[in-house]
Amino acid sequence: MAWDFETDPEFEEKLAWMRAFVRDEVFPLETLDLDHETFVQLVRPLQEEVKRQGLWAAHLDPELGGMGFGQVKLGLMHEILGQSVYAPFVFGNNAPDSGNAEIIAHGIASSGRDEHRTKWLEPLLEGKIRSAFSMTEPGAGADPTLLKTTAVRDGDEWVINGHKWFTTNGSIADILVVMAVTNPDVHPYQGISQIIVPADTPGVNILRDVPTMEHPEPHFRVYGGHSEILYTDVRVPYGNLVGNEGEGFLLAQKRLGPGRIHHCMRWLGQSKRAFDMLCERSVSRYTHGSTLAEKQTVQNWVADSMAEMTAARLMTLYAAWKMDKEGAPAARVEIAMIKYYGAQVLYNVIDRAIQVHGSLGFSTDLPLESMYRQARAARIYDGPDEVHRVTVARAALKRYQPTETPTEHVPTRRAAAQEKFAEFLEDASANL
Repeated sequence: MAWDFETDPEFEEKLAWMRAFVRDEVFPLETLDLDHETFVQLVRPLQEEVKRQGLWAAHLDPELGGMGFGQVKLGLMHEILGQSVYAPFVFGNNAPDSGNAEIIAHGIASSGRDEHRTKWLEPLLEGKIRSAFSMTEPGAGADPTLLKTTAVRDGDEWVINGHKWFTTNGSIADILVVMAVTNPDVHPYQGISQIIVPADTPGVNILRDVPTMEHPEPHFRVYGGHSEILYTDVRVPYGNLVGNEGEGFLLAQKRLGPGRIHHCMRWLGQSKRAFDMLCERSVSRYTHGSTLAEKQTVQNWVADSMAEMTAARLMTLYAAWKMDKEGAPAARVEIAMIKYYGAQVLYNVIDRAIQVHGSLGFSTDLPLESMYRQARAARIYDGPDEVHRVTVARAALKRYQPTETPTEHVPTRRAAAQEKFAEFLEDASANL
């Protein structure tokens, strides 16, 4: 089966429109000091224009208000959106709202609770409410099977108790999708469920937004921060269950595969922006008798960045193509590879761009320092790089079988080779 990343001319026109729109309308937002409410009001007209272009929430199937583009087209779109942290919000596919919408949609299909559609899904798709995915705990990050938060059924209600943190958007969300243990007597893959908790429910205590390298301020101005939340005897209706009991991991995986492809394509967009800055600085800055572009070290940076970005792009589009053709499970290894490879490429290119700008690159006068902090986070969220490397290595090693005694035949082979060489010399001498 041949790889094919080509798209139709009509879609290429959409991509061209997106590039101009992000450059002309979204980039300027980065220069403003906005709070969340002002930002939301400011981008409403931009969101309406995206909707008129038929590009709003394009990651979803048509029956959910999306375009059903498939992963290759979505990947090409996210490559453009990744150039600005604000662009995904303008296009209605910002995390974690986009992933939560997919989870709720899959839950409706699985459980038949169609009331979730009008109550939460449609308002989320329209951008009228915000959401958060509350999974990570202080003692359960890379291994979510260690989750301790519980949801115990009491009649027609769930009673939720637990301690979460790094719940992105938690402090500004209207609803929280909480991962909790609903059956401790089975394996976590079958005993964990997802439950929707309105943020104003009694017992939901937002302790703080955890300051991070990416968002060092206590509360990120535009997007919500990474919240630490205490759930204390939180009661919600049983019908707030997403999907069926025990489907928490299954639903999470439906979200994570496509999400990682989109992450990696956004990183490529961010890398391209940093690469453009690297090259523009190189041909503009004159020092020590020549431009930076004439220095071999800088040329190496440009060449290495271009090669790494090209490799990451082809790997990511291949993962997207394979997911479109064969489904997410078949592309599991490819998705794991692009997660850790793409994160490192992003980091490398931004690092070189900062270096070529010197003190200016280190300052906040340019977006590079902010991009650099965000890039470091890429190697941790959605699973640390080391976990994805294990996935790839295990899949590769399964194709090999151990030999009985790998070294026992070496002396025999060596003796045979020496004998053949002696015969060769004897024949050669006879022919002289």
